[in-house]
Amino acid sequence: MNVITDSVQKYYSQVLKSSNDLKTNACCAAGEPPQWMKNLIKNISDKVLDKFYGCGFPVSEAVEGCTVVDLGCGTGRDVYIYSQLVGEQGKVIGIDMTDEQLAVAKEVEDEQREKFAYKSSNVSFVKSYIEDLGQLNLESSVDLVVSNCVVNLSPDKKAVLEGVFQILKEGGEFYFSDVFCDRRLSEDLRQNEMLYGECLGGALYVNDFVSLAKNAGFKDPRLVEESPIELDEEVIELTGKAQFVSRTYRLFKLNDLEENCEDYGQSAEYLGTIPFKKHLFTLDSHHSFEAGRPERVCGNTVDMILNSRFNKHFKVSGNKKIHFGEFVCGNTIASEQYQASESSGSCC
Repeated sequence: MNVITDSVQKYYSQVLKSSNDLKTNACCAAGEPPQWMKNLIKNISDKVLDKFYGCGFPVSEAVEGCTVVDLGCGTGRDVYIYSQLVGEQGKVIGIDMTDEQLAVAKEVEDEQREKFAYKSSNVSFVKSYIEDLGQLNLESSVDLVVSNCVVNLSPDKKAVLEGVFQILKEGGEFYFSDVFCDRRLSEDLRQNEMLYGECLGGALYVNDFVSLAKNAGFKDPRLVEESPIELDEEVIELTGKAQFVSRTYRLFKLNDLEENCEDYGQSAEYLGTIPFKKHLFTLDSHHSFEAGRPERVCGNTVDMILNSRFNKHFKVSGNKKIHFGEFVCGNTIASEQYQASESSGSCC
């Protein structure tokens, strides 16, 4: 574990001087974020943006007044995006193990506070390992944990997921983008310093990740979106036919979720009240909701809506008094019609 951690610290403090030094696009988000997010990013210092590495834009919704923790925050781009979204009454905590990255994030803190017109800063930065969240005295106090292409760099992903579960409130969410692989990589590839630093060597086999997440307490992991990662010839020569993708997931801390999708005759109607999502809200890759249009959903989806911060933005019809059997969880009508055109392009 120490060998891998030291290697990652060296790669991100000495080898990489800016995002231009990356050999792949695995740790550098491609595509275009939506315009509302572009406007937030414009408010962030170039010092932060020039040295930020991430495989997506894991920016969740309805976070005003929330406490947010960013795992592996680096120079703080996502911290300062959320700083604007949670408002002056919210709080954002950035966690990273690399001094050089944190120095940049802290250097611009006062500048960003003034830019956002806040009387006092609503962000803080902590040097720590993301495997050690239990030492931060945050147990059951966090509304949202986010991470951008960092979990793959951890040598103990089980500890990360268990730690995230512990610090989240009931109904809280882990919303993150990361690199995944279609197979388990050989030990030689996993120990390759360049591949690990480029977010490929530590990429989890998708099925192993789902098992880890469920064992940590996240009973129904929801994929939000995915995009393939392009590799150069040097990397392909090493990795062969292994396929890598950037994925964004939602993991809710909800103890009452069931193992399967079950039908209780329920429907959910989005009220159109989430900032920047007036007409359409996307929960995951097959659940989009057009404002004013009720959609039939399974019991777990209802729980994710009713027992989270999204509660006030939906009207739910029905309850769980009568069970109608298994729910075949396909695309909602809105998902089939609009999701492709509404995609934020938030993955590589």
